[in-house]
Amino acid sequence: MKRVVRNPDSLKYVLDHHHSPLLEVETGEPFILETEDAPSATYRTPEDAAHLLDAWYLNSSPPMANPVTGPVYIRGAEPGDTLVVEIEKLELDNQSVTYWRPGHKPLGDSARWRELSTPTFAIGRHEKGEVVLDEAVTWEEGQVRRHPLDLRFPQSPFIGTIALAPEREVTTPGLGQGSWGGNMDVRDIRPGTRILIPCYHPGALLYVGDVHACQGDTEFYGTAMETRSAVTLRCNLIKGKSKPFVRLEKPESLISLACAKPLEEAVWRASIQLMEWLMEDYGCSQRAAYLLIGVNPGFRVNVYQMAPIASLQYTAGAEILTKSIPGYR
Repeated sequence: MKRVVRNPDSLKYVLDHHHSPLLEVETGEPFILETEDAPSATYRTPEDAAHLLDAWYLNSSPPMANPVTGPVYIRGAEPGDTLVVEIEKLELDNQSVTYWRPGHKPLGDSARWRELSTPTFAIGRHEKGEVVLDEAVTWEEGQVRRHPLDLRFPQSPFIGTIALAPEREVTTPGLGQGSWGGNMDVRDIRPGTRILIPCYHPGALLYVGDVHACQGDTEFYGTAMETRSAVTLRCNLIKGKSKPFVRLEKPESLISLACAKPLEEAVWRASIQLMEWLMEDYGCSQRAAYLLIGVNPGFRVNVYQMAPIASLQYTAGAEILTKSIPGYR
């Protein structure tokens, strides 16, 4: 099976259609991408707490964080097509890390929450399907300090950043978001979900990174359990039919995504685009689509990402259970 090995040449800090592909694959052909964690492997041991304020990747603006692996050229993909990405497997590293530093919102500068103004990270051990946090590590008065924890969370891995090369602009995988994907931190982008992304260039030019071992909704303080991974994917195409934004097909539901600020704008866009999907593909009238999202208990809104980081927008998903769609097949 074709594989891109994690190394400095495989990791990208911009999404740019001028990048030479690392790999070419046929539609339906499985391949593996090795990804790096969001802080670019900076925080791997407790002693790395000394670099919570002066890590090398913070010296750029925007920071050289959130690397992605790619691009991958999918033969036959053309502008105006939709790329369908299927995640066959997410293999995690044996550890992950979460962190914050002064200035991280929403509580990094709070007088009430003084502990949270201290540069902090926690390394999670991956053990028997769980993420285990034994301690938080802080950098205080020039010293590494350890604070016991006893926290366990189920592993629920997903891809935080998945994107095709944007049509014209060049953007970072940390702050970039658009119809072509980007850093959306959607917990439903995981094995079993089909990801539909509009193509803007020959070969589609797929980038993947920022895998999370687990995360709560909204990614409240801006980082999840960030981890390295090996991701097995395969891609197919819907020829000559583009989507307005990224869409997800789960076994039991459809999800229309949107990124915007304020949050209600993201919710409205996702919901209206879901209505359009129901009309175009499932024959719903405008009235029926409106009713399906207004009074149907099988409709819900997910707030995947609401981290107040620079220009990053909020990610919402309008989701409907397929069993509630008349004539769904």
